[in-house]
Amino acid sequence: MSFAERAPITLERLVEQTRTIYSLPYFYERFNEAINHPRSSIADIAKIIIEDQGLTARILKLANSPLFGYYSRVDSITKAVTIIGTQQLRDLAFAASAMGVFKGIPDDLMNMALFWRHSIACGIIARNLATCLRESNVERFFVAGILHDVGQLILCAAIPETAGEVLALSRSRQEHYHHTERDQLGFDHADLGGALLQAWKLPANIFEPVACHHAPRSAAQFPLESAIVHLAEIVCQAFEFGASGEWCVSPLDPAAWDRLGMPVNILATILKQSEPQIEETFDILMEGQ
Repeated sequence: MSFAERAPITLERLVEQTRTIYSLPYFYERFNEAINHPRSSIADIAKIIIEDQGLTARILKLANSPLFGYYSRVDSITKAVTIIGTQQLRDLAFAASAMGVFKGIPDDLMNMALFWRHSIACGIIARNLATCLRESNVERFFVAGILHDVGQLILCAAIPETAGEVLALSRSRQEHYHHTERDQLGFDHADLGGALLQAWKLPANIFEPVACHHAPRSAAQFPLESAIVHLAEIVCQAFEFGASGEWCVSPLDPAAWDRLGMPVNILATILKQSEPQIEETFDILMEGQ
């Protein structure tokens, strides 16, 4: 059955279908409630994560990894909350748990190990770019980078036959995957991923960079975040850190590069810093997946 013969596929229907099947990690809403409650203590906030032993182990391993580089050992979630911060820890915990949300993606559509390696690499490079620019709360860049291609998983899970055809058509036309998506569906995976994260009530400084990572100029509230995730993905594609649906390196938006105001030679330093972090973080986050 061709695209034209099928019932129309809308972004709104896919988001609603995905929300029905794949729910937001249970701890996230409770964590937000605890953060926003005036009487919540650090112990109250830590307790929410401690209830999930697997998540607790991954968070502590992350906190003690080269990604953070703390001089003293972080040996409890309470200490992690104190050192990392509540909102930052919430974002990290979401990233660590989101990888377990999407299950059952057909292997012939998406190699999940390569997909998550690409996503984690994008998160780490985005985080290191933000650190270089002296941005605060760099964990939001890490989370946006990890989730930037989550819309591809929605397509593969919800409409696998159509997703496979779009992927094949992109390659046969030798055009960028998100361009083929827009041509055939009327939206792309960036739009879809951003819409799902917004429906899940993630903050705008995460869902907008996801929605705009192919078109950073369209970012209304967070153009810097969108520009950083845009650049981080291109670096990942160029150096083949994992793989997603794209078959070639995406073009760099000159305006996004200009917004960062960075010298070109700083990228070599960021790459050298990022490579060992990518491997260790991938091992930590993929454990048990």
